[in-house]
Amino acid sequence: MKQTTPFVRRGLLTTAALALALGPLAAMAQDQAPADPAVPKAALEDHQSKTGNKYEPSLDNLAQAEVAAPGAPEGVQALTEAEFNEANKIYFERCAGCHGVLRKGATGKPLTPDLTRELGFEYLQSFITYGSPAGMPNWGTSGDLSEAQVDLMAKYLLLDPAAPPEFGMKEMRESWKVLVPPDQRPTKQENDWDLENLFSVTLRDAGQIALIDGASYEIKSVIDTGYAVHISRLSASGRYLFVIGRDAKVNMIDLWMKEPATVAEIKIGAEARSIETSKMEGWEDKYAIAGAYWPPQYVIMDGETLEPLKIQSTRGMIYDEQEYHPEPRVAAILASHYRPEFIVNVKETRKILLVDYTDLKNLKTTEIEAERFLHDGGLDSTKRYFITAANARNKLVVIDTKEGKLVSIQDTGGQTPHPGRGANFTHPVYGPVWATSHLGDDSVALIGTDPEKYPDNAWKIIDSFPALGGGSLFVKTHPKSKYLYVDATLNPEAEISGSVAVFDTSAMKGDGSDPEFKTLPLAEWAGITEGQPRVVQAEFNKDGTEVWFSVWNGKDQESAIVVIDDKTLEMKHVIKDKRLVTPTGKFNVYNTKTDTY
Repeated sequence: MKQTTPFVRRGLLTTAALALALGPLAAMAQDQAPADPAVPKAALEDHQSKTGNKYEPSLDNLAQAEVAAPGAPEGVQALTEAEFNEANKIYFERCAGCHGVLRKGATGKPLTPDLTRELGFEYLQSFITYGSPAGMPNWGTSGDLSEAQVDLMAKYLLLDPAAPPEFGMKEMRESWKVLVPPDQRPTKQENDWDLENLFSVTLRDAGQIALIDGASYEIKSVIDTGYAVHISRLSASGRYLFVIGRDAKVNMIDLWMKEPATVAEIKIGAEARSIETSKMEGWEDKYAIAGAYWPPQYVIMDGETLEPLKIQSTRGMIYDEQEYHPEPRVAAILASHYRPEFIVNVKETRKILLVDYTDLKNLKTTEIEAERFLHDGGLDSTKRYFITAANARNKLVVIDTKEGKLVSIQDTGGQTPHPGRGANFTHPVYGPVWATSHLGDDSVALIGTDPEKYPDNAWKIIDSFPALGGGSLFVKTHPKSKYLYVDATLNPEAEISGSVAVFDTSAMKGDGSDPEFKTLPLAEWAGITEGQPRVVQAEFNKDGTEVWFSVWNGKDQESAIVVIDDKTLEMKHVIKDKRLVTPTGKFNVYNTKTDTY
């Protein structure tokens, strides 16, 4: 019997309020705000995930703008300088990822003063406190934010946003450090770790990563990094681990050292999400690339030292309106396996850039018009096709990385697809498919990925079915697994956010019926009872026999990692340790290195 829940329905109402993004977790409020007689209809109509708020040129230089408490307009409560700085720090570290540094919106709603002042303090306060099933966390009732912090952020959103300074080559070079030069590093692996079955685990609020052995579950090392590491990526050789925090700090960690440690670091801006390394044959470990939310740009670096070599701005014209946009942020970056290119998503302008890194002095870039609000995505099972979500447009975009061209743009039928890297498996009826879940509703969508053997299904949404509920961030499977795992991390219901749905892909019928799923109450199994623990991001071990989940809780609360036997779906092990502060993303070295998902 198919499991259902009274908590979620398709087309769930979403919030117009603040979405405090969660390290690798994008806390996003997407859809129409609920009707409220107290809120002017015009404000609700304007409060959409759309371009809006066109850039108005002025003589003001962002690089010279002071981040200080502005004067409060009439009727808007002013903040002290200390209060403003605290709120600005919270917003910049946690919120800007969805709503933009300039608060002009993208995946999350615009939060410019013309909108927020019409909505009002109480409206903002309520949504920050209670959240929504469509992806806005219940920050107040979950205990993540105190009542005073909720009030502070509601007041802050009524004020004019502060713009941070620019960050160019001078600033990057000042932050760049080579702690261990290449000629002083090991010539072979000096430890006895099984590096390919090692996990890099984000300890979000601690500003650290944990390196955990995939066989013994032992925390081998904890390494200081930037704030809220968003992703971990591996060099093509598997030797170097690259992590990037939301504060745009990059750490390059040498796994061959007896005690793996940071050998180089750099700060590439004020806020960032993405990093990758060159993987094309003959170019392995040659370059690294990182993309920033602010300033809107990417930088190509030396793959052994992180020396910044080439900075490219992404500011420019929106594809259809041909209007200038000051903040087209760099989201996902992948390395092509077919050409010496990086694949760079630019959120606001609808552009996917294929950046040829063979000649940095004469940089060649293929600019593909796709769809607005490009976010995350991954490769199909052949690693030829890049599938990415234009999430505020509810679409998937397919790029042929071998031919360097757009293949398809498809509406998922759901609200706000958020696939992570997605999940590849072979459907009994439809053949090879790639899956995404959604932030804004409970649906899972499948797109066909085999144009040769299944041409009628290729690059079309061939099925959609419900899972636990809205607020899903990641789906996961493995070539050796028959199961598809779907989380509901940002759902405001604790029972849902603390569980994961598991589908048997071999039993999917393809006849229009919804496949059944099994619910695993992982937070309960882990014995995490305080706060509102959220299960997030499945990651397999190298062999595909185990799948790891983070049970992520508040900074001052107990968290855990739960290991599930992929054959029996039973709990195999729970990792608890006082050093596991807000564990979120997990990245197995082998799977990450080889783009196995």
